[in-house]
Amino acid sequence: MAHYRITQIDDYEPLIGQETVERIRQKAAKLKGLRVANFNSTYYGSGVAETISSLTLLMNSLGLRTEWRVIQGTADFFSITKKMHNALQGAKINLSSIKKEIFEQVIYENSVRNFLEHDFVIVHDPQPLPLIDHYKKKCPWIWRCHLDLSRPNAETWKYLRRWIDQYDAVILSCKEFAHEMNPPQRVMMPAIDPFTIKNRELSDQEINERLAHYEIPSDLPLVVQISRFDPWKDPNGVVEAFKLARKKIEARLVLLGNFATDDPEGEDIFNSLRACRDERILILTSGDDTALVNALQTRAAVVMQKSLREGFGLTVAEAMWKGTPVIGGNEGGIRYQIKNGVNGFLVSSVAEAAQRIVELLSDKNLRDEMGRKARETVRRSFLLTRYLEQHLDLFDAL
Repeated sequence: MAHYRITQIDDYEPLIGQETVERIRQKAAKLKGLRVANFNSTYYGSGVAETISSLTLLMNSLGLRTEWRVIQGTADFFSITKKMHNALQGAKINLSSIKKEIFEQVIYENSVRNFLEHDFVIVHDPQPLPLIDHYKKKCPWIWRCHLDLSRPNAETWKYLRRWIDQYDAVILSCKEFAHEMNPPQRVMMPAIDPFTIKNRELSDQEINERLAHYEIPSDLPLVVQISRFDPWKDPNGVVEAFKLARKKIEARLVLLGNFATDDPEGEDIFNSLRACRDERILILTSGDDTALVNALQTRAAVVMQKSLREGFGLTVAEAMWKGTPVIGGNEGGIRYQIKNGVNGFLVSSVAEAAQRIVELLSDKNLRDEMGRKARETVRRSFLLTRYLEQHLDLFDAL
């Protein structure tokens, strides 16, 4: 019979120390048997899904009975919720009555399919938000918003407040995302699981095999951005910055993305980017090959995350964990991961991004120094155990 294993809290001891592990174990022991249900809108293709996956497994290993449920929806539903997603990050939206009807009807149908007898319910992002309307509330409900809420569209925010205000707590990724609402708000920045295939250490042979499989040459330094194909990730800006940089230095750009099931825009953006391809610009989709993500983040000379809006940006922490310097957009949660000029660079324009690419590719000592500091930043602040402990503290408080 096959032997299966999930990550245990003890596995983190070499990274965070015995004292922290024991403190987390004691907090979890007080909550043993607690039943927690998580709802979101996709099983793969997003940092939200990856974090829920690892966090729910770690909670279960500590005795909390933690479930993860993914809502079902039509193509129309996900088209509408992506527009809401964009609107919460500042885009315009035509929120017609028919769109509201489709959105609310699909959530009602999901409520009929899902029975809840839990001690806590955590609803992630706007897609499943109205679920709270359809249950007799017997326990605390928490809305976990992973988006950049610094400049939400006023109409969309007003529409969603009718449900947000019914929750018992709201978790945001940055303090700048706080808004007037009834529930108390807590800031919890996401974190990475260092033991997944995406984040564990790969051998040179494993890296070479992944790159060869996708026909990615490594004869030149690699500049890499790995993100969903989403306008907020500014893939066009990355291409333009790279074109400016390569006038001064030899390199190859790899833009790697995937398609989340709740994001119908992705394929159109991918197809539009394909026109940019040449022998020095590779536009790839990997399905969900996390080993390839790891290989690229590890082998890259520079990782980009030139977001125009960003709730947090897990790909920043992932690359930093591998000792790779990151050039990130000066937005949202990226600002809390990158200390400009110390463990990476923050940029606000295409020209600035190009300048930093040239600077890093021209100076290996700078890359190595920033990479070491970047990894230590993640070890101290952005490993999953910190995020777990914050959840345990919130459960205990509620």
